[in-house]
Amino acid sequence: MKLIMRSEFDNLRNNPLHSVESDVNGEKQVVKIFRHQALISKRVTLKKSVRYFAIKAYQQYLTEEET
Repeated sequence: MKLIMRSEFDNLRNNPLHSVESDVNGEKQVVKIFRHQALISKRVTLKKSVRYFAIKAYQQYLTEEET
């Protein structure tokens, strides 16, 4: 997995074809995005730090945004 921008993560999260799962463990929160039961992206929040990750080929799952 590699780091991605927040806007890309939001794009993946808002896609109706993807399912979202959230998990909280103490101070750490993880939001995972799946497509056909395969993990494609996740957001890790630890204290005040937020990081966004995605698989290498995540661009194929992005939707076109209207301007």
